[in-house]
Amino acid sequence: MAWIWICAIALILLFTLILFMKITIIADIRHVGHDDEISLKFRAFFGLLKYTYKIPLIKVDPDGPNLLLKKEKAVGENKKPKNSDEKVSPDDMLTSIKDLKELTEHIVHLHAIVKRFLANISITKFEWRSEIGTGDAAETGFLIGPGWTLKGAALGIISHYMKLKNRPILSIEPNFYQKSSKTMLSCMLHFRTGHAMLAGLRLLKYWRGGRPTLRDQQFSFLSKKKNTPA
Repeated sequence: MAWIWICAIALILLFTLILFMKITIIADIRHVGHDDEISLKFRAFFGLLKYTYKIPLIKVDPDGPNLLLKKEKAVGENKKPKNSDEKVSPDDMLTSIKDLKELTEHIVHLHAIVKRFLANISITKFEWRSEIGTGDAAETGFLIGPGWTLKGAALGIISHYMKLKNRPILSIEPNFYQKSSKTMLSCMLHFRTGHAMLAGLRLLKYWRGGRPTLRDQQFSFLSKKKNTPA
């Protein structure tokens, strides 16, 4: 009989640990000319659990009205990954927008749920450095003002919905002598798994209208009808 109580206490402790476990997300965005790098790093259990996700880079297709997603594919063991481009047409983007609208229409009070979850997110690092240059001193000086306005507005929105624990670092360096386009954004945020689970339960609670009809293959498992190839 004692082992039952031991198992029950162990399960309660494990569940409590999961609820109060802190998730850390480190977002790094770097843009230097035509070279871009975007990555998300997830950490939990004091760094014992780690996962890095690289977001596909986006560029305009010179041969048509499409976007190109730059991805890396492994070509074999002990070999470097090979870069490949996946085309995203305007129809694909329109389909994704319609699917997103379909999902949001099935959740009542979505804005309130998201706002309450964001209020539990703490930002301990926010660093955004940029360098701007057009090759013309007058034009470069003219762009500095709108650049600061954009950064100030973005920081205002972030601080309104989330908690800024430390002073953010913002800078814009003008390059009056040559063309330059550089941006480095690094952000570290934290939240408890319990808050994420509570937000998920609220989404389920306020879900209405049954299963949505989605056409994007990535969300086909949520749709009430299967996608069939044309």
